[in-house]
Amino acid sequence: MSIWSTPGFTISHADSATFEGAGLRPFFEYRQLGVTEATNGKFGAHVIRAVPGMESPGTWHIHKLDFQMVYVTQGWVVFEYEGEGEHVLRAGSCVLQPSGIRHREVRHSDDMELIEIVSPAEFATHTADAP
Repeated sequence: MSIWSTPGFTISHADSATFEGAGLRPFFEYRQLGVTEATNGKFGAHVIRAVPGMESPGTWHIHKLDFQMVYVTQGWVVFEYEGEGEHVLRAGSCVLQPSGIRHREVRHSDDMELIEIVSPAEFATHTADAP
């Protein structure tokens, strides 16, 4: 089976969606889009939104995965990347983040919302020293 073949079909509608606080970061809520189940874990896709009033501790970390893309749909978020500096991502901004790059989420607006697509759906995250 090709990596692009998907064994399942899924549609996720915003009007029936639920966000959960159980995710990688407690200052974000996550809405799963059904991609993990439809691809047997080869890919994951979710909407991430800020929890109003909660701030990021700015912890440096790395992810071990094959693919990670972030697309901001509303608000703004500041990420800092090893060797790349700080970047303000606003609605319409997109970043392809290579595996293993040290980075941190510095701050975000209370209305921040983004879509993240990863492969595989489950991946390791490790804290890291500042570059």
